Amino acid sequence: MISAFRTQDCKEPLAGILRIITLTWRTAPLLIVLSLAGFPVMADQTPLSAEELIKSLGLEGHVEGGFYRRTYEATDQPRLGSNADERFSMTSIFYLLTAEGPIGHFHQNRSDIVHYFHLGDPIEYVLIHPDGELETVVMGADPRKGQQLQLTVHGGVWKASRLTGGEQGFGLISEAVSPGFDYRDMTLGVTSTLLTKYPQHRAYIEALSRESSPDR
Repeated sequence: MISAFRTQDCKEPLAGILRIITLTWRTAPLLIVLSLAGFPVMADQTPLSAEELIKSLGLEGHVEGGFYRRTYEATDQPRLGSNADERFSMTSIFYLLTAEGPIGHFHQNRSDIVHYFHLGDPIEYVLIHPDGELETVVMGADPRKGQQLQLTVHGGVWKASRLTGGEQGFGLISEAVSPGFDYRDMTLGVTSTLLTKYPQHRAYIEALSRESSPDR
């Protein structure tokens, strides 16, 4: 049984904390509620930078532009194909575009690729299908704006990507490739060659392709 002294002693402080929690719960995040209630709260408010991502994820430059690191090879599963044409059944990478290197230049892959958006600014994908149809898709974190969290690009489609601008200065995705990625399966787009095939898409091709194929 609690004495009258102790009940009276605790009544006003407890009521004050409850009022704070009740009022704050509707207007502020849980982090603020915990802080006002006396709990120690630690949070790093420093924005994540592209340089920090490159370092912490161990990324390196990619021949098509941007940065990447292979994170998975299906080494415990049978390989597809035969002899020199063997491929892992699946591979996966991180892929990063930055404000300093905002373009993944046009290229074509043999395998299907599924893209998964992680964080950062939206990324626009420009796809030229084998029949010449052009498709644009924006990957990003806000489906309310029509941004996609996942995108599948089939083998044989020309693909380029670029940051659409934003405050964070980077866009990070993952890619899963099946059958697994091999550089022999990737064709890098050259401006003159693409314009010969798809002159109707000149603006995109000139903005998102290279004049010559870089060394791999």
